[in-house]
Amino acid sequence: MSSLSGQVAVVTGANQGIGKGIARVLAKAGCRLAICARNEAKLIATADELRSEGAEVLAVPTDVSKEADVVAFFAAIDKQYGQVDVLVNNAGAFDGGPLDELSMAAWENVIGACLTGTFLCSREAFKRMKPRRSGRILNIGSISAQRPRAGGVPYAAAKFGTWGLTQATALDGREFGINCCCLHPGNVLVERRSESGLTSDTEPMMSIETIANAALAMLNVPPDVNFLEAIIMPRDQEYLARG
Repeated sequence: MSSLSGQVAVVTGANQGIGKGIARVLAKAGCRLAICARNEAKLIATADELRSEGAEVLAVPTDVSKEADVVAFFAAIDKQYGQVDVLVNNAGAFDGGPLDELSMAAWENVIGACLTGTFLCSREAFKRMKPRRSGRILNIGSISAQRPRAGGVPYAAAKFGTWGLTQATALDGREFGINCCCLHPGNVLVERRSESGLTSDTEPMMSIETIANAALAMLNVPPDVNFLEAIIMPRDQEYLARG
């Protein structure tokens, strides 16, 4: 039996892609789920799908960049479950372009979803984990946190920030039994890429299941162990030579 069995796992941006994949493997590991995303229709469809597979799911439409939304989401978790054991900060957005042409709206969209949302959700989870002196937070970073791509200013800034926030959270959580770690994915064949016609033959890609299982491995270690950081990517992806 998984050490996660019976725990309450919160997954943001869980209506599709990596977040949905992670929610699914956590459900299979025996977790009770609390999931959120901005797109209400997709979120409800995902919750119904997970329930049909036997999962217990609370789904709350949430914009993680908005403090009031995040506070309300965690209040709903309190009412449904009364605890938070695991938080996966996966929600994000991508926008970019040349630095001198980048709009404030594009910057705020990416920073809000990727970094502000991670802070807000971590803060609320930390409040609930601290009295119980246990918990684990997994932040989904990116290889862009080490080697940015051209035209990705806000995304690189957000993911560099996520890695810094991970380390600071791990430090603050240490004396309270709270672990915080960061998973940096390379190319993942999520829905938007599939729908655009991309395949593993076009550019090296890994499956959603692969990244979800990597996340599960980082979460499913003994409570006195912190799997602080991991990079997972297709073998043939240009990473070491892209910076």
